[in-house]
Amino acid sequence: MKLFVGITDTEWFRFLRAARPDEVNFWQPSGSTVFRALGVGEPFLFKLHSPDDFIVGGGFFAHFSLLPCSLAWDAFAGKNGARSLLEMRRRIEKYRRSGPQLHEDYQIGCIILEQPFFFAESDWIPCPADFAKNIVRGKGYDLRSGSGAELWQAVQLRLSAYGAPVAAEEQTPMYGDPALVRRRLGQGAFRVLVTDTYERRCAVTREKVLPVLEAAHIRPVSEGGRNEIDNGLLLRSDIHRLFDRGYVTVTPDRRFRVSQRIKADFDNGEEYYQLEGSTLWLPKRGEDRPRREFLEWHSDTVFVG
Repeated sequence: MKLFVGITDTEWFRFLRAARPDEVNFWQPSGSTVFRALGVGEPFLFKLHSPDDFIVGGGFFAHFSLLPCSLAWDAFAGKNGARSLLEMRRRIEKYRRSGPQLHEDYQIGCIILEQPFFFAESDWIPCPADFAKNIVRGKGYDLRSGSGAELWQAVQLRLSAYGAPVAAEEQTPMYGDPALVRRRLGQGAFRVLVTDTYERRCAVTREKVLPVLEAAHIRPVSEGGRNEIDNGLLLRSDIHRLFDRGYVTVTPDRRFRVSQRIKADFDNGEEYYQLEGSTLWLPKRGEDRPRREFLEWHSDTVFVG
């Protein structure tokens, strides 16, 4: 098991420490490097730039994605550690050393962290002695030995003192063995994970133009649903709106159905009727595919038939 210490933009940290979000996007200004240092649920810790060589907080790794800057903002907004997209872009461009690029939707790396925590300055942890001054991005550690084990113990002591909340659904200590942390997604992580799980194509139309694709809840959170991949579908924006309003649905055998109410209400809808009865394009892993009970709920409760 591992942890990773990432060098943190100080403004990013201070903004998020004040906001106390339920998830954060630890963005990388370069969109050319894939982050593979951690598995799901393993801890990612924040270290400030020198000369402030301290560990100041962290979170638990959920997912990595390379995203256009605009989509990262749409998914996480202030959880990107900025007050606006313009402020976020200025900070990214400072590290890219590129100058303003107002008309370019460049790609950035997005390390998505759940259940973030932020230490008061009195609780900052001195950086391990083996964290070299010339490290630019970060360093991985083994949790079970050496300086990695010592660092994780120091983090746990602070989290215990803070009385960090554990959700009722958790069956194991959140801040003990990080391999036992259950992935509980926020809204932004849900959107990005569904987008990537469906390989960035609409489950109904196979559309692959990313700006028009949206992660839809089958059973909304307001109706008892959760931000879980098997409660999601990646849909083109117009299909998503029709799905939420009950004009279309997906049957438990994962076929697309279109209500006759579209014709009755709008005297139109030929494009949608051509998709009637089509089979969904689905993720490769069975556990990521729409759960039958959620599809039954939508067909029975939302679809207007």
